[in-house]
Amino acid sequence: MTTNRPRADPTANLTSLATHIEAVYRAEEHAKPVSRADEVPASYDAITPEWLTVILCRGISNARVTAHHITDRDDGSSNRARIRLEYTSEGQAAGLPATVFGKLTESMQSRIMLGISGAGEAEVQFYNRARPRLDIEAPISVYAGYDPANYNSFILLHDLGRDIHICDDLTDMTWDRAVSQVETLARLHSRFFESRELGSQKLPFRTWYDWWTSYMTASPQFAISCDRAFGRCEDLMSPQLFRRRQEIWPATNKSVARHLQLPKSLTHGDVHLRNWYLTPSGQMALTDWQSATIGHWSRDYTYAITTALTIENRRKWEQELLRVYLDKMAERGVPRVSPEEAWLNYRQQLFTVLAFWTITMCPSPDMPADLQPPRTTREFLRRIVAAIEDHDALKSFDS
Repeated sequence: MTTNRPRADPTANLTSLATHIEAVYRAEEHAKPVSRADEVPASYDAITPEWLTVILCRGISNARVTAHHITDRDDGSSNRARIRLEYTSEGQAAGLPATVFGKLTESMQSRIMLGISGAGEAEVQFYNRARPRLDIEAPISVYAGYDPANYNSFILLHDLGRDIHICDDLTDMTWDRAVSQVETLARLHSRFFESRELGSQKLPFRTWYDWWTSYMTASPQFAISCDRAFGRCEDLMSPQLFRRRQEIWPATNKSVARHLQLPKSLTHGDVHLRNWYLTPSGQMALTDWQSATIGHWSRDYTYAITTALTIENRRKWEQELLRVYLDKMAERGVPRVSPEEAWLNYRQQLFTVLAFWTITMCPSPDMPADLQPPRTTREFLRRIVAAIEDHDALKSFDS
């Protein structure tokens, strides 16, 4: 079930919305069994063989799910698990999947965080409306549902199995892997570049500017938390940059405002290296689409490059990788921009990349305490800060 609800009022108070979601959550029958396709399970306990049969066995005569087993639970921003499946002989003969992978807002914390930000709904919309039209390496869903009455979302993905490698800050990012990343981004960004469908019922995503504005209004501690984290990063930067601490947040807001003047496409929104995985063929694939929004490609590109590459490799490869990206976009029909314009956008978009990882180091009170491993957080911040210094990014908004 995918139902569109009115976009949240940017001035809505985070506390009142969280209180509303909490009240709905506490009144909910979490284990109430589901059996129809238009019902979104509120918990893994609510899933039944009947519901799985409706979802997985469509069009196959006499095929049914006879049993299922929840395994490999992993609770983070969403509640993830692998579901092992048993079928009638007809289902087995049809080659139906032995396992699927679930992402569910089962916990109250997940429901509140993904409901307020709109991330749960955005990922459902991505898998239902955008993913089937994209020629990229990314997971494929067998079901994606969102219930606007309780902000619950549930996604079942084809199980990628254990043949993939989930990337992190220790992953050896070779030149070929970096090229695979930028080619994947070019396929994504070119597909709906300046499309009239963006923001319509066909692609009902929020703009990056609206997402940022509403979230900053709703979460007044966000900027304070980011600044606090910047203070804790003094050892990762030069004294010259640290002395300009008060300039960081104004530059961050200018970085967001630039998207109002720049061409639009569908963007991933959170392309740090831990949201990429290596396929068995060695291609870089992109997962976790909860931050999908409409914005300019430069933020995704900047975010990917500065978190994926070591400082040394980023310095050696970043200009050539940008040329590869622009060439791939042009091959797919996107009007070519000058290297100078692209480079300016790259420099300016560094600041919201920084914000996404300073907030990870010092989460605001409405967020989970452990968003990412501390080692990864410090390493990504070290890489991002180095890029800001290398490119004197604070001067990039000078007229």
